[in-house]
This record gives sequence, structure tokens and C-alpha cells, in this order.
Amino acid sequence: MCFSTEASFIGGAVISAIGIATVRKVHKPLQIVFAIIPLFFGVQQIAEGFVWLSLQNPDYGGFTKPAMYVFLIMAEVFWPFMVPLAVLHMEKNEKRIKILWALLSLGLTVSLYFIVCLLLYKVTPEIRGYHIEYVEGYPQSLRIIIFTIYLIATITPLFVSTIKRTYILGILMSLSCLVTIIFFTQFLTSVWCFFGALLSIVIFWILHDAKRKYKLGR
Repeated sequence: MCFSTEASFIGGAVISAIGIATVRKVHKPLQIVFAIIPLFFGVQQIAEGFVWLSLQNPDYGGFTKPAMYVFLIMAEVFWPFMVPLAVLHMEKNEKRIKILWALLSLGLTVSLYFIVCLLLYKVTPEIRGYHIEYVEGYPQSLRIIIFTIYLIATITPLFVSTIKRTYILGILMSLSCLVTIIFFTQFLTSVWCFFGALLSIVIFWILHDAKRKYKLGR
């Protein structure tokens, strides 16, 4: 969460609870990757809670780097390949599967790029008002290109999938990203994740509905 230490910890706890409930809705093994997405959202927000805590209180300064890297690994390395992978696992349409493999390849490319950046370049978290800005020394010349590929890899699979209602998740992710870009550009990494709670609820809804119909069809 982008507002405060308390918001991050509370938000992380709530999203994690949604995540646990979502995992319990799994009725097919191939759904598990999709189902654990809310849990990862929860861990990500709790990690940023420790970033807030360490920046506001020198006594907890030792948490800054570990918490920051957990957060950034989740936000920059994890999501680009996790979303297409989760959708790919559930897809049955052969033509869509080929497209999803291509999107997964794009996502893995972005993930590898951010791994290299995290290893080679300095990142400094700074509190600016009610948000955390992660000041990254990544190559500026590639910033727009990488961000565009990131969005393609994380959002497009949700529109490609034939799984019912995943397009709703795609619409919400697109809108949340648009709002963040317009109003919170310099806090993009942190603020976009604020929408994790809403997205987690939609994921729960998708799997809950799928499980209900599965039981009715038995």
C-alpha cells in the first residue's frame, strides 16, 4: 500500500486472507498458480510495510534493504512471468496456448532484465508525502520499452484467455495502471500495487464461480 506503514500491513493481512480463501477454491491442480496470486500480493504489501517502518524509524533500519528487495522482486521480477504462466496453465484452446507461450517469453525477458538491474544498479527507497518512491538507477533509455513489454506480458494474457471473467481482471488491471500513470507516475511501482486487494477479490470470484459450477456439473 502506498499510504503508510499501517496501510501496508493491514492491506497485506487482508489480501493474504483473501489469498488463503482463494486457494481453498481450487478444484483443479492447474488452477493453483492462478490461485496463489493474491497470496503473493499480500506478501508484497507486507514487505513494503517493513520498508515504511524502517524508513520512519532508525531502530528498524536493518529491514530497509531486505524488505525493499523482496518488494521489488515481487513487483518487477515475479509479475511479468507469473500472470501469463498462471493463465497458460488453465487454458485449453490450442491457438490461445501458443499466444500465451509467446507472452510468457516476453514476461521472462522482462523478469531477467530486472534481475540484472537489481544486481547491477543501486535502488534507494524514499518517502515522498504519503508514498514511497523507489529511486532506481536503471538505464533510462530502456525505461519506456521495458514498461510497455511489462504491461503486455501482465495484462494481455487476461484478454487472450478463454477462461470466463478473466477479461474483467484485465480491464481492472488496465484501469488501475492508467490511473497510476496519470496521477502517480513517480510512485508507479508502489501505487499500482495498491490495487492488489481489488484484483485479489476478482481472482477469488473467478475461482469461486468455477468451483460452484464444477460441483453442479458433477
